[in-house]
Amino acid sequence: MSLKKPALDPSTVTPRNSSGYPEPYRSRVLPREKRALGDALGLKRIGINQTTLMPGKESSMRHWHTREEEFVYVLSGELVLVTDGGEQLLTAGMCAGFMPSIDGKTGDGHQFVNRSGAPAVYLEISDRIAGDEAYYPDVDLVYHGDDAPLMYTRRDGSGF
Repeated sequence: MSLKKPALDPSTVTPRNSSGYPEPYRSRVLPREKRALGDALGLKRIGINQTTLMPGKESSMRHWHTREEEFVYVLSGELVLVTDGGEQLLTAGMCAGFMPSIDGKTGDGHQFVNRSGAPAVYLEISDRIAGDEAYYPDVDLVYHGDDAPLMYTRRDGSGF
């Protein structure tokens, strides 16, 4: 059965298995699959990805955003949520939400790690706010946005 918009079968969306991260960070997250459900449905103000994270991989480097809110809902498998407050195990049906930095300079870094022996599938939902940046407290990395001349730099502004 073929669905018509506004309905969508996520399995019909071609997964992306790439990352904008420079090395050595890229290999920490790949392979993974992201299905851009929001894009496939033509949504402009919110981004929705169905992500499959393989065993031993990280969703991202631990980070926080200056403007963007994020919500993650675990569909299957298990993920370890790592924040400034420590680690928590999330399983299917559990979720987490992340506010942007209050002052644009400090925030509660977060990431997910798949420490299990099976893939984990989850939804990532976020608003798409122009001028959003992300900071990575554990690694020498800053995200300046997809449209920036250098999407990622080191903290001192130099490229990779």
